[in-house]
Amino acid sequence: MKVLARIDFGADVQEVAQQLIGVTVLVDGVGGIIVETEAYDRTDPASHTFAGPTPRNAVMFGPPGCSYVYRSYGIHWCLNFVCREQGHGAGVLIRAIEPTRGLPRMRERRGVEDERLLCSGPGRVGQALGIDGSLGGHRLDRPPFRLLAAQRDGIELVVGPRIGISKAMDVPWRFGLKGSRFLSKPFPAADSALSGARP
Repeated sequence: MKVLARIDFGADVQEVAQQLIGVTVLVDGVGGIIVETEAYDRTDPASHTFAGPTPRNAVMFGPPGCSYVYRSYGIHWCLNFVCREQGHGAGVLIRAIEPTRGLPRMRERRGVEDERLLCSGPGRVGQALGIDGSLGGHRLDRPPFRLLAAQRDGIELVVGPRIGISKAMDVPWRFGLKGSRFLSKPFPAADSALSGARP
């Protein structure tokens, strides 16, 4: 039986991004296994927190273990998990999940039948899980969120550059579940050499 995932959200954001691979995330019982994440830190020019606190990113400077939700291009709601100590400004973007629970609800929200297309990308994750601005700042250990531990040990990761950014494009802070067909985009073959079992 799965138990609640015990993630140390106070750790370095790259570590948290890796530890989240294989964890199940549920929002009101709908969700699945996290198969792709990206890390963003205040020292990172691609991060929303790089220039300091603003009304938009204030949650990222709050306590770790909370949700940071933002709208991408004014269209897609994206789900992030706040990391590091309060006041630092770091978070993990949930880029893709393997849908395992509430698929009929996801299909209704997304308007597609193919399960591979339900949550393969951060905007799709947000839509499939019913994420919107009202969920920003919510604790991840309380409803509507629930995080469940990975079903198996020795999860193998692939690592590579992040996607869809214009700064720090070569920083290898994108992490994925090796061999997953639910990734938003394949990792380049060169990045596969960086793969290894997660501790």
